[in-house]
Amino acid sequence: MPLNGLSEVLWHQRNLLELLLFKLEEEQMILTSGRSRWLSHATREVETVLDEIRQAELGRAVAADTAAMHLGLLPGSPLALLAEHAPAPWDELLRAHRDAFATLSAEIGQLADGNRELLAMSHRATQETLLSLQDVSTYDVTGQSATSERVAQLVDRTF
Repeated sequence: MPLNGLSEVLWHQRNLLELLLFKLEEEQMILTSGRSRWLSHATREVETVLDEIRQAELGRAVAADTAAMHLGLLPGSPLALLAEHAPAPWDELLRAHRDAFATLSAEIGQLADGNRELLAMSHRATQETLLSLQDVSTYDVTGQSATSERVAQLVDRTF
């Protein structure tokens, strides 16, 4: 039955969105801890889940169009319309999926915005630190400020 196939695809997408939410929370914990060692790994994991969601979206679109045609609706019909025309218990299940997607999307949006803000603040702090390195003075053995010749410095700016 097309509605069963659609529901399976929607469960898979919900699981992927929950995984994305988890990965974004992991990324946020790394950002707030100030320990950036694992940040690239966390970001890569978020990107991997996003790729999986994009791939699953095609399967969802096909399953939704098949279910729409089964219900006598046009392909591309929104999930709310499918739920409105689906027989029980599919109508409630499709509404529950739609509500869950709305909730997860809002949570993901808020968390992603927060992570972007944390990354921007971290980037600014790193730039300010790097700029302050230009005015570093040293001291000689007597404790007096010593002027030293500028020597080449290697600064890792990949962060």
